[in-house]
Amino acid sequence: MNTFGRIFRIHVFGESHGESTGVLIDGCPAGIRLSPGDLTEDIAKRRPGAKGTTGRLEKDIPHIRSGLYKGFTTGTPILIEFENENTDPGQYEQFITVPRPGHVDFVASKKYSGYNDGRGSGHFSGRLTIGIVAAGVIAKKILKGVNFNTSVIEIGGKKRYRKLVEDTAKEGDSLGGIIECRINQLPLCLGEPFFYSVESAVSQILFAIPSVKGVEFGAGFKASCMRGSDYNDTIVENTGRTESNNSGGITGGLTNGNQIVFRTAMRPPSSIGKKQMSFDLKTSKSTILSIEGRHDVCHALRSSIIIEAAASIALCDLYLISNRYSEN
Repeated sequence: MNTFGRIFRIHVFGESHGESTGVLIDGCPAGIRLSPGDLTEDIAKRRPGAKGTTGRLEKDIPHIRSGLYKGFTTGTPILIEFENENTDPGQYEQFITVPRPGHVDFVASKKYSGYNDGRGSGHFSGRLTIGIVAAGVIAKKILKGVNFNTSVIEIGGKKRYRKLVEDTAKEGDSLGGIIECRINQLPLCLGEPFFYSVESAVSQILFAIPSVKGVEFGAGFKASCMRGSDYNDTIVENTGRTESNNSGGITGGLTNGNQIVFRTAMRPPSSIGKKQMSFDLKTSKSTILSIEGRHDVCHALRSSIIIEAAASIALCDLYLISNRYSEN
């Protein structure tokens, strides 16, 4: 549904053009220093404004409604809300009968029998990722000393992509991209067997981010072309440090003491300025669709912090699960 996590649990709420959106966080330990100002830096990284990003600019002021007293978390649920002010819902009316290719319009309407909020994709919108970013700030506070380094490494198949983004924007088209995340100083042996391994927990929340279509750890798909003698990471210290890191810091689903490395592939945004063919559900005929409005040329341009936050939430949950074992 809309909830992720076993101990550190987050629940996202809201719609793209509704009154507000945000996150409810349960399972956060008491006694963690927190203020709205702590969220500012990561929220700013998600904010549009650079070339190739949407023209929708929100203030994104975090309102912490519960779970905080005298500057510290209380151990009860934390509700963080962001108001939607720069909305323009009228432009989405046409997509009720003529759904956008590659978008959720058609399937969301069928799933909810037409009762879904289709304005800006409603609850399916990337707007809801602001709640993930907010929860990620708290998760990283719990993961003391863990270092995240997340960046765009490729857009449209190119490592130097600024001109490509500008040219694609002029053409009214869009681009996909790849984001790489490297995580250091994680405790050893986080993760659970099979269904809540590090890879499965991190991948689950990553695939909840709109536009994410692929995730690979370490050598990733290249491992399928390697021999075991080349792939295996030779252990060189009793800390678990290895000579290579083809496993991406994870062995048997558990953190192995090396740097976590994963890459996330994001597809091109489906709302583009070019005219496209679609299907008119009212007339039962194919038709030409023109999409107006404010849309990103490439979601990857401002998704690094979202990817980082999502990974931190999954790892925080695994960390708290691990601590529960150690207490027993």
